[in-house]
Amino acid sequence: MTGLLEGSVALVVGGAKGIGQGVVERFVTEGARVGVLDRDAGALDALGCAFGDAVRTIVGDVTTPDAHERAVAEVVEHLGDLDSLVTCAGVFDFRTAVGDLEISRLSAAFDELFAVNVKSALLATRAAMPSLRRRRGAVVLTASVAAFHPEGGGVLYGSSKWAVRGLVVHLARELAPHVRVNGVAPGGTTGTSLSAPAALDASRTVASDPGRDERIAAEALLRRAATPADHAGTYLYLVSPLLSPAVTGMVVCSDGGRGEPIASEEDAGGAVEVDERFWRREAVGSNLRDGGGRS
Repeated sequence: MTGLLEGSVALVVGGAKGIGQGVVERFVTEGARVGVLDRDAGALDALGCAFGDAVRTIVGDVTTPDAHERAVAEVVEHLGDLDSLVTCAGVFDFRTAVGDLEISRLSAAFDELFAVNVKSALLATRAAMPSLRRRRGAVVLTASVAAFHPEGGGVLYGSSKWAVRGLVVHLARELAPHVRVNGVAPGGTTGTSLSAPAALDASRTVASDPGRDERIAAEALLRRAATPADHAGTYLYLVSPLLSPAVTGMVVCSDGGRGEPIASEEDAGGAVEVDERFWRREAVGSNLRDGGGRS
């Protein structure tokens, strides 16, 4: 590895498993010391055993202010001020249709899903603000392909990830010029255990979905299902002051080209056939042209 984060301090929220774990592992190999906030004590213990003093683990409920305040305070005390904050905590709605839910169950699912996917990111950023400002650091929030395309999730999950896009744009403006704020929008990812809110059956995880990896690969231009490690380099790019010093207010898609149409060879008349199963990523193009970094 390149040592791009040598001597830096990061906090990863939801970093015990899945994409968050991939980020923690990459940051440590790049020289960072990393605090990890997660509710899974067993997975945190495994991280601690794997990385020793390079990782500081904190058990907590990411939907509560106290957990974030404790995490930031502990990391600052033991590792130093934060150079970066990454938020990866999330739950998935398994594309449950709103019309299939009783209104009380819909309300409960909404509250939990938005608390984990949206509120936790906002609470983490607020708790870390003073430390990040002292270090002129960076924030990276985890959005999703569902923040651009409806096939990436159901109404609840998709709208929560659109909300994360909103956090990126507005926090980038509020925290400028001292802190950069960006997002990563992963596509379907193998090797994760994303689960449903309790109101939608918390025992269900994406890992138990038969044929999921094959479907992800079939829907991506690169014809492969990404792993957490595949996304980690995008997070590294966005937190590094050497690689992305002028980037803020942006959401970078790390989805294998999911959503782009696939063109076949030109036919005799010069026309190009397009597989209409795939959506053009007009929203992404607009974001990249007119990102939140504009004043």
